[in-house]
Amino acid sequence: MNGKYDDMIHLPHPTSSRHPRMSMADRAAQFSPFAALTGHGAAISETARLTDRQIELSEDAKALLDQKQSLLTERLAEHPEVAVTWFRADSQKEGGRYEVAQGQLRQIDTYARCLVLEDGSRIALDTVLELEILAPEEPGE
Repeated sequence: MNGKYDDMIHLPHPTSSRHPRMSMADRAAQFSPFAALTGHGAAISETARLTDRQIELSEDAKALLDQKQSLLTERLAEHPEVAVTWFRADSQKEGGRYEVAQGQLRQIDTYARCLVLEDGSRIALDTVLELEILAPEEPGE
């Protein structure tokens, strides 16, 4: 044998009298992945999260929404059932998402320019994309 380490290759593994041997689990933990930058993973996830842009309504669509709002104002005492598609702006980044809220209309707050549903949710009129007045169900349906 002419190898550089031939004289020590068959020697027993040295053990310390002061330090106990590390368990296999502890040894494995030394090589497990770690987050070098705290919060970096969350930032990447946030960047990857998709948002929608708010659709700019045409003049015809705005006129149709105004007609539906006027009809709702006339029928407000009936507390009609409505379905409202509206844009919720994202608090973290540009854009947001469209949501559909359905419920009985409690009031139209003209000062704050919003619809108020019976459950207390408030929807800004400037964010409404579509407004549908749902017909009440006939008895027996």
